[in-house]
Amino acid sequence: MRETATPVSDQSEGRLSPATMSKVSRRLVPFAFLLYVVCYIDRVNISFAALQMNRDLGFSATVYGLGAGLFFVGYVLFQVPANLILARIGARRWVAANMVVWGVLAAAMALTNGPRVFYALRVLLGIAEAGFFPGMLLYFTAWFPSGERARAVSRFMTAIPVASIVGGPISGALLGLSGVGGIAGWRWLFLLEGLPAVLLGFVTLSYLDDRPAEARWLTAAERAEIAHALESEAGAEDHSATLSQALSKSTVWIMALLWLLVLVPAYGVSLWLPQIVRDLFRQNDLIVGFLVAIPQVVGIAATIGVGASSDRTRERYLHIAIPVFAGAAALLAAVWLASPVLVLVALSVFTAAPMAMYGPFWALPPKFLRGTAAAGGIAFINSVGNLGGFAGPYVLGAVRDATGSFSAALLGGSGLMLAAGLVALALAVSSRRAAARVSAGGPATTSAPDECGPGGFGSTS
Repeated sequence: MRETATPVSDQSEGRLSPATMSKVSRRLVPFAFLLYVVCYIDRVNISFAALQMNRDLGFSATVYGLGAGLFFVGYVLFQVPANLILARIGARRWVAANMVVWGVLAAAMALTNGPRVFYALRVLLGIAEAGFFPGMLLYFTAWFPSGERARAVSRFMTAIPVASIVGGPISGALLGLSGVGGIAGWRWLFLLEGLPAVLLGFVTLSYLDDRPAEARWLTAAERAEIAHALESEAGAEDHSATLSQALSKSTVWIMALLWLLVLVPAYGVSLWLPQIVRDLFRQNDLIVGFLVAIPQVVGIAATIGVGASSDRTRERYLHIAIPVFAGAAALLAAVWLASPVLVLVALSVFTAAPMAMYGPFWALPPKFLRGTAAAGGIAFINSVGNLGGFAGPYVLGAVRDATGSFSAALLGGSGLMLAAGLVALALAVSSRRAAARVSAGGPATTSAPDECGPGGFGSTS
């Protein structure tokens, strides 16, 4: 039977037919999710290795915190060029190459014998991973209309808590291999957890398609439907097409600031969480691995629930602000609570807060950026934010060395989350005003149009 390209009525709303959306999601999201699980484990498994490595190599909290954070120096510096390369050569080849290189470097962390090697390998690993996350966000813009994107991004980003749920117990168990073959457990951890990235890099070459037009697993009608939906959406929205245009928008800079304020405490706590939990409960490495997984379970529910709610209501800004405010309150509570169980509950809420905002947050840039601007703008926002990945772990380590506890750093993190929530509310107000001006026939300003339309937050019209 001959296939025909029949437009779907939902396309004018930035949506695909349920059957096409389901097919694209089933094909792409689980695989992207798997890649991100491997990516994130290789990024943060240092937090578990530190349970033995710091003692074996005589690393102080400051040395460990600096090394953990130096990953983000390479990561930040290469975000924009990496995404521009991806936009030029395609996701399939670029992501595959990135994975092979970062897998080799992640395994090479087993060769660490002092601070200099530790610092150098963390910077190189950051460079190798720099292109993956912003690259996948850009990749999704070629497959998912904006009305479907928050859910896709949220499901993709549940890889972060799942990586901790899976990686925690696995890392704890690998630490138990200490002495096997005369090799320390933390060295086994790095060796064995680096291999999956190398193998999946080769799988990526045969599995991913750069764009719908190349996807043989779609029918001609489905390829045409996706192309029509994305083209109609691009014609209806105010986009910037070049990197310089993207960087001239105040919204891009405000989003970068918001992301930075969130990621300083988020990465600080994440990369110290196993040691915080060990101090609280005084358990062995395997039990610590299971306890660290608990906050991630909460994070999965929050990520999926908030992303789905944001797409359903077509509202983004309050879906960012409310979780961030909840995270600020939870981090404050973690400082003052005395019970280890209640502290773990508070840390679970805090851990879930930034995860919950991921989908709505990353659904925003493609609303006003496309082409080179989308590639560079998304990478720029993420690179500025990930400066927090350097600052957070280092500050927590330095504060612990200076005071003997994490309390002062956690209080500061609560303040940063509060500021991030206020920035999100400011974005909401600015966007609502811009939408009102457009509705009244006036010119749009530097803010992105509010997805809710002039009807206000939560409007489904």
